[in-house]
Order: sequence, then structure tokens, then C-alpha cells
Amino acid sequence: MAKEKNNPRNKDSMLFRQLTRLFSGPIVNYRAQTQRKFRRRALNKFEGDFKSAQGLQFKKTAYNPFDGLNSDHLLHQDRALRYNDFDQMEFTPEIASAMDIYADEITTSTNLTPLLSIDCYNQEIKDILNALYHNVLNVEHNLFGWARTMCKYGDFFLYLDIDDTQGIRSAIGLPPVEVERLEGEDPTNSNYIQYQWNSGGLTFENWQIAHFRVLGNDRYAPYGTAVLEPARRIWRQLTLLEDAMMAYRIVRSPERRVFYFDVGTVAPQDVEQFMEKAKTQLKRNQVVDPSTGRVDLRYNPMSIDEDYFIPVRGAQGGTRIESLPGGSYTGDIDDVKYLRDKLFSALKIPASYLSRAEGGDEDKATLAQKDIRFARTIQRLQRAIVSELEKIGIVHLYTLGFRSEDLINFKLSLNNPSKIAELQELEHWKVKFDAASGATEKFFSRRWIGKHFFGLSDEEILQNQREMFYDAWLDQQLEGAAEGGE
Repeated sequence: MAKEKNNPRNKDSMLFRQLTRLFSGPIVNYRAQTQRKFRRRALNKFEGDFKSAQGLQFKKTAYNPFDGLNSDHLLHQDRALRYNDFDQMEFTPEIASAMDIYADEITTSTNLTPLLSIDCYNQEIKDILNALYHNVLNVEHNLFGWARTMCKYGDFFLYLDIDDTQGIRSAIGLPPVEVERLEGEDPTNSNYIQYQWNSGGLTFENWQIAHFRVLGNDRYAPYGTAVLEPARRIWRQLTLLEDAMMAYRIVRSPERRVFYFDVGTVAPQDVEQFMEKAKTQLKRNQVVDPSTGRVDLRYNPMSIDEDYFIPVRGAQGGTRIESLPGGSYTGDIDDVKYLRDKLFSALKIPASYLSRAEGGDEDKATLAQKDIRFARTIQRLQRAIVSELEKIGIVHLYTLGFRSEDLINFKLSLNNPSKIAELQELEHWKVKFDAASGATEKFFSRRWIGKHFFGLSDEEILQNQREMFYDAWLDQQLEGAAEGGE
């Protein structure tokens, strides 16, 4: 019975209410300072006398952008149509490869640089989070699929299976099209969030779901915007144009023959029967069905090997055969290339990553700049993933009993996907250091250099000087120990 009271799946348990209260607002570690506290008291001294500029208290009204059943229905209907388009778009090889490239760049790792880095001063918390992400969630294997789904749909919902003693035990992915994010349902708290799984008939609290979403476009709020969203219209045009091009090549490209038959004195009502008999003798092959013994003369009336038969009479000439040339634009695909280039632009992936055709061969300088620009896009997506991974870590630590600043005093980071961007950043710092070392020679002080070259505050400059003093003292102690043999 006691265990049932702490079970997070029980809505009446204390842990369920505590987690719901914790994630019903922003998790911020506010610094309490004495001067700020006294200043706040001075500002709030007349709070009871002046409610507003007119002496009347303001009335707070909750604003819900998705209020109304009609607008909510239209929103989710459009969302289902978008997700259906995204599923169809993946049948295009370029788009499927683009999604793989996005996921690969987000989850890049090497033997020296692990996939996920944890920065925390508390070694106990660091070990707990390391076991959570690598042993329970298995991010080395699962993060690729999570990132790919998030880029494809703009959303990814992960259900967290939580135990009151073990914390998060597993994570289960939910279909994005079946999950709705409910905001503004509580008029007293605008930060209260729930998730509704339509097909499962379940409603989850904010701490039970990790919602990976790509923010940046308010049109689809509170859901994310897919990487494929800018390419939807171009993909439709390209698909239609490719189908039209294939149909034109099949129908118009074959060279056909025109048979002119002299019908002579054949009566007008018998011309059609005469032409059918002539076509049968020239083109059709009689096939006898062995089961019924009937003669099968069926064939495709507009196959690529069919010709045209035209009856002529009198002065138009006798029986003759002419060649009709095929379509003359079967090799022109400039319009397809135009739409394909626009598709690459919408996906924000350099053309050389996906194609070896025109535009795929670029010089090293141009490709390096495009690689750096693409790395910035990947880093923006990485921040969306890291924010939800940190939320998962906070839920795990709170369930295990950690409170206060221990919940947020850790940082997660993914690797930089571009080595060229790292080299450019190092070159930038090298130039800064060379300029700073030259400016300190009889021109400016170290404090001035720290402020204007590196943007350091007075506290950071003082801290840096203390650390430099400690480094010098430590070097002196090491030299003394080496000389003394101890």
C-alpha cells in the first residue's frame, strides 16, 4: 500500500502531484541576494495602495490561441495532412537521403569524442545521468532514429516509464500523428501542459512525455516545424513534372508508321470493317485459348508498337506507308533540374552531398563555406534535442530524490558536426591572441585587452588573474619538487 502511494503512475500518489507541480512552470534557479531583496521590498511597499495607473486592479484574462473546437479541429486536420505528405515524400530518394544526412550529422561521434557529453561538478549526479543516457535510453543506438523522426515530422513524442525507486526505466516512442499537445487548458496556470494519445485513449502529464520539436515557425505552434516543410510544394511540382515527362516519353517518343489504304470502290458503310480486317491481317496475331478453343485477338489499342491506319480514296493517292517521327523534346530535362535545385535549397543541404550532376562539383572554398552554414543548421536542431534530454534527466533526478539546484546544475552537449567550422574557430582565436599579445607591448594593459578583445567583465578578469597566479605557484612547486627529488 505504501508503494502504491509513491507510484508515479498513480494520479493520487504524492510523487505524481510533485512532478506535475514541478513541470507546471519554468524550472529556474533564482539567486537570492540581500540587496535585491531589500530593493524588491522598497518597490512593493505601495503595492496595496496602487493597483494600477487609475487606482483599479487589472483583470487578468487567460488567452488561449487554440480556443474553440472548430479551430482546434482544423489545426489537427492540417497537421494530419502534413504528416501524410511527409510519409509520401520519403519515397523520393533525395529526400530519404537528406533525412539520413540530418540524423547522421546530429549524432556524429568518434572514438575520442563520445556522442553525448555530460558536464556536472557533482560526480554522483554525473554517474547517474551517464547510466540513464547510455544504459537505459541507449542514446548511441536510439538517438539516430529519434533525431530522424524529429526532422521528418518536426515532432517526436517519447513516453517515459518511471518507477518511484529506479527512476526512468525505459522510453517508448509514440506515433507523432496520434499525439496532441494540450496547452491553455488550465485558466489559472498558462504553463500547465498535457499530452493526449488519441488512439490509446490516454492523457499524460508534461513530465511523462519528452516532446522533441523543432521550433521557429509560429504557424504550427505548439508543434514543431519539419525540415521537409519548405520542400512540400516543390516536391509536388517535381513529382507531377516527372510523371508528365515519363508519360510524354512513353506516348510520344516511339516512331510510328502511317498506313494509307486505298479503299477504291468499297461502300462508305463498309470502310470501317475493311480497315479492321486490314489491321488484323497486318498487326494482330491470333492466339487460341487452349481451355476454351476461342481465338483471342485482344491487344493494347495504343501500345508503343501500334501504327495509324487511314483510308484514302480517289485523287488522294493509292496505298502507301509513311513514317511519323516521335517527340522531339524527350531529352530536355532543364525544367526538372530547375525544380531539383529548388528542392535542394529547401532542404538546406549542399547539392554535392546528394548529387553528382550539374552543381554537384564545387571548389573546396565554396564547399567549405556551405559545410559551415549547414553545421549551424545542425547545431540548431541539436539544441532542440539537448533541451528534451535535459528534461528527461531532471525527471530522473527528481524521482531519485534530488532537489533544488541539483536538478539543473548539469549541461549536455552533442558534437560539432563540422570539423571545418572548428578549424575556422581556432584560426579566429589564434588571430585574436596574436593581436592581443602585440597590443600589450607598450600600448594597452592586460585589463584593457581582456575587456575590448575578449569581452571579459571585471569579475572574470580578477578570476583569471587569480588562476594565473595559482598556475605560476603550482609550476614553481613542481620545479622545486623536481630539483629536490621529491
